[in-house]
Amino acid sequence: MDDHETPLLSKDLSSSSSSSSSSSSVVVSSLKWILKVVMSVIFVTWVVFLMMYPGSLGDQILTNWRAISSNTLFGLTGSMFLIFSGPILVIAILASLYLIISGEETVFTKKKITKFPRFRLWTFPVLVDGPFGVVSAAEFLGIMVFSVFFLWAIYAYTLRNLNVLDYFHVLPNNRSIFLLELTGLRFGMIGLLCMVFLFLPISRGSILLRLIDIPFEHATRYHVWLGHITMTFFSLHGLCYVVGWTIQGQLLELLFEWKATGIAVLPGVISLVAGLLMWVTSLHTVRKNYFELFFYTHQLYIVFVVFLALHVGDYLFSIVAGGIFLFILDRFLRFYQSRRTVDVISAKSLPCGTLELVLSKPPNMRYNALSFIFLQVKELSWLQWHPFSVSSSPLDGNHHVAVLIKVLGGWTAKLRDQLSTLYEAENQDQLISPESYPKITTCVEGPYGHESPYHLAYENLVLVAGGIGITPFFAILSDILHRKRDGKDCLPGKVLVVWAIKNSDELSLLSAIDIPSICHFFSKKLNLEIHIYVTRQSEPCLEDGMVHKVVHPSVKTPWTNGCSMSVLVGTGDNIWSGLYLIISTIGFIAMITLVDIFYINKYNITTWWYKGLLFVVCMVASVLIFGGLVVVFWHRWEHKTGEVEANGNDKVDLNGEETHNPSAAELKGLAIEEDVQNYTTIRYGTRPAFRGIHYKISGVKSSYLVFLFIKL
Repeated sequence: MDDHETPLLSKDLSSSSSSSSSSSSVVVSSLKWILKVVMSVIFVTWVVFLMMYPGSLGDQILTNWRAISSNTLFGLTGSMFLIFSGPILVIAILASLYLIISGEETVFTKKKITKFPRFRLWTFPVLVDGPFGVVSAAEFLGIMVFSVFFLWAIYAYTLRNLNVLDYFHVLPNNRSIFLLELTGLRFGMIGLLCMVFLFLPISRGSILLRLIDIPFEHATRYHVWLGHITMTFFSLHGLCYVVGWTIQGQLLELLFEWKATGIAVLPGVISLVAGLLMWVTSLHTVRKNYFELFFYTHQLYIVFVVFLALHVGDYLFSIVAGGIFLFILDRFLRFYQSRRTVDVISAKSLPCGTLELVLSKPPNMRYNALSFIFLQVKELSWLQWHPFSVSSSPLDGNHHVAVLIKVLGGWTAKLRDQLSTLYEAENQDQLISPESYPKITTCVEGPYGHESPYHLAYENLVLVAGGIGITPFFAILSDILHRKRDGKDCLPGKVLVVWAIKNSDELSLLSAIDIPSICHFFSKKLNLEIHIYVTRQSEPCLEDGMVHKVVHPSVKTPWTNGCSMSVLVGTGDNIWSGLYLIISTIGFIAMITLVDIFYINKYNITTWWYKGLLFVVCMVASVLIFGGLVVVFWHRWEHKTGEVEANGNDKVDLNGEETHNPSAAELKGLAIEEDVQNYTTIRYGTRPAFRGIHYKISGVKSSYLVFLFIKL
């Protein structure tokens, strides 16, 4: 293979079209490079300022900035908002423009072969066994930066506290109490600086996560880390004041104080209590054993945020407003999308206790093979949402998406029982009309996931899974095979699947993907090996030869009303997502400015907690009014462009699969279709020998290898 980068697929084009395409590509690349540089400069400058802020230099910069900007239309609160929250909103807007320019098509190129392996910060593990789990080099650097910042902030604030003591000439008897309360104030400020980043990782369709291609399920760990740190400093903040007031003998009097000017204590107490409840129930042991308690308690974030604004007022709340505003944008879009009832085209149960649901989706919904959705079944619960990996490729068809659901808990067991009830009613013919059938009413959020299909950017893939963890690999294999069949960009030429299962009945999961029917004679286009390890059986059952083709109760839902998933999701259409973000942000800035000019200044409103409440109201109202207007037009556009023509090329059959019109070569190959046994090896009573696998692939002299580990 050549040492330089070469296009994966070459096409015969005229010289004029080639030059035109080349020039447009240069322009797009230049614009993307400029946007990257601008966003990087803004982000680095913003982070450096946040880290300098606890020191005297950072305080002086803020003082100079307030002197310059506080006399403008934005006022004092606006100046704080612009310097603390403004940069992250500007980056988000530029990120939306970047994604719009980038488009959806990706040309994968063969990478230059290097003698030594590349070191990648985001994937190279530094810590494997520890309190943070598996930590990559980039994450480790982030942890170190935050740790240094905390130490620096405590040191800088301590020096400033001592200077304040000398400046006010506090009496020796009150010196310790004054210093304790001042320390509590500083802890609260550090907590606010941590909270600047707290809401950024949990916006499922966040434009910022899409920019750096970190999916939501990976980013949640950053929210967990930041949540622990934030609540630690907020707890220390409250504890210092409680101890100081107790020593003074004024605890109850000051604890319920709600002043009009200055900090309102009681809202802070309410906010802290809500935060502590969320914090305690989010600990690993509680979250693992009592997930519903964790989930329902976490809805107190609304109380936490609102009463924090009442506690500190608009001036200090503007420090954390940027991340919260982006979260509100994402939450409103998710709420609007999840209101739609989605048709279940078909549902079936596999012998291993796994369910397969095929859901209806519009042709213009954008996602890739590494995506996942959040699913709600109203007959089971109106509040519970559960995430599931998508098991079908976007190339499987334009009108459906499939998920595999392992029966492991109460919710999934109820879903299985509901399907069994449907199956019995359908086969016993006890129902007079389809309207009287028991229903499965589903709602969907997503799909979410990686911005780019990085599984297509490597020549060799090694996919390691355990149990139901094979689900996303079905989507990956299907995606690769469809691209091989249709001649689309796709680098992988060799795929090794290592799958460990407990019992042979889990082999029935293989029925979720019919590889030969997707791409006939696929072995000529793809070197595929599937090694299956059945760990709890020493020998196969008599029926294991066909177990992967056995399917248990299957039903075709008769109650469908033509409703498919909504494309109103942050990872959907880039243009509409960008307009939603930009118009909502402009509307928020305009609204808070008008309120400040025509209400707060005009009527001389000086109550801190009330101004904080107005600030939150403006945030929510701007999303509902301006963002809602965009969503209405977005919904109309979706309805118009997502209509399926009666004589369309792709139709969905009763099994939830879309018909494919095979070519003459494919029709010729139907009679001698390759068998699944040719590329599948099943071993009983043993576990994967990862050392041997690693030794086998370590000598491969082609482009990069991908290791994907999915837990049981």
